[in-house]
Amino acid sequence: MAEKAFNKKLQKRCEYCVFGNLLENSNDIACKKKGITARDDRCRHYKYDPLKREPASLKISDNYKPEDFKL
Repeated sequence: MAEKAFNKKLQKRCEYCVFGNLLENSNDIACKKKGITARDDRCRHYKYDPLKREPASLKISDNYKPEDFKL
């Protein structure tokens, strides 16, 4: 689980930064360091916050057979 939350290949974006907060009425970020920026911007102050990222949902297969539930 930790390797997914701290993925080194994850693109650095203001929306995942500790200093950025999403504005309600737009897709912009209010950054404590740089002011108003776009979600996909980044700067030298970037610091990753894993709690701001929403992981992709898992698709559950619906192709079950009665044999799958027998012991």
